[in-house]
Amino acid sequence: MSSLHYKRAPATDFSIPSAHSGTTRMAICLVGGARRFELTGPTILKHVLNVFPEADLFVHSNLDKNSFKLGLLRLAPRVTEVRIRKPVTIPETKAQRRLLSSSSSSNGIQGLLQYFDLVEGCLDMIGAQESRGRFKYDWIVRTRVDGYWTGPLDSRAFKPDSYVVPEGSRFSGLNDRLGIGNRSFSTVALSRLSLLPRLASAGFHDLNSESAFHAQLKVFNISAIELRFPFCTLSDHRYEYPPKWYGVPVAFIGSPGPLSGAKCRPCIPSCKGKCMEKLGPRMKNWSGWTEWRNHSLELCDGSRPWQKGWEKIFDEVSGKKAANVRRRVKKMKIEECVKELEGLKRKAEKWNGPDPIEICNLGLVQA
Repeated sequence: MSSLHYKRAPATDFSIPSAHSGTTRMAICLVGGARRFELTGPTILKHVLNVFPEADLFVHSNLDKNSFKLGLLRLAPRVTEVRIRKPVTIPETKAQRRLLSSSSSSNGIQGLLQYFDLVEGCLDMIGAQESRGRFKYDWIVRTRVDGYWTGPLDSRAFKPDSYVVPEGSRFSGLNDRLGIGNRSFSTVALSRLSLLPRLASAGFHDLNSESAFHAQLKVFNISAIELRFPFCTLSDHRYEYPPKWYGVPVAFIGSPGPLSGAKCRPCIPSCKGKCMEKLGPRMKNWSGWTEWRNHSLELCDGSRPWQKGWEKIFDEVSGKKAANVRRRVKKMKIEECVKELEGLKRKAEKWNGPDPIEICNLGLVQA
């Protein structure tokens, strides 16, 4: 564990949640597209949502051909709101173009704005629920739909005096693939879009997602603590291999880890053991570094598409239940899809999205 240098007076009015505690109120917000959710969803259910069954789940995702896979969340213990929106272009200003850098975003500055808007949507949904129920959440956990978890989210990661993020994958800022904090810290951490003018007025420029996130906490003098977490971010993007000192390592999902949100995929590892002992020291702490010592990291060749036969590798690593879900979703028909999404819609206290039939028609072809 490493801690950044920002200081703040200790908090005294927050209790640490336990797996089955009813004494604290927790919100968990999942954001992002559902491209590989048939692979990540079961792990999120098992290692995050079922670990904290009293937590309220919020989902914020853009509508696309993969949105039907979110029906897997009907098995979550509690579902408070599901928001599946049709994406619209967010106007870009000159100030935002000076503040943000498009070099690390596959969709340029627009991609950053879209992501920031999805994250901030968590606050909108959470605030509305608080107003309806006349209460405030003690804790907010924000993570991504594309997270592949290999172990449980530990209640010891809840720190009253700091905002907690995964270590590594810093890219000149802070890893923003998971965040855990009390209500006030989370308000700052999740205000990714509305705080951009504040960052610009503070003199920041050429920020990527991670450095903008770091700047938000810095401006408000919020302490950040980096911890190791048992999840990685499943990605179809291609990255240079072998990764250079500033590059993006792509981990094998079966790496011992913990991988703390590093990019990953199922593969036959191209580099492990002695290979990693040579490659690992070249990765810089402030860039794409991921803990590699003690054989914790095995790398895929991320410069190519997912290799032929990845399904068998995934099934062997993930187990029989996860393999069954993957196969079932692959063969899913319209009727089953509508049934699952209707189940999610009924379970959610609030549904803000298209009718299930529209979502299923977008993603599936009638057999």
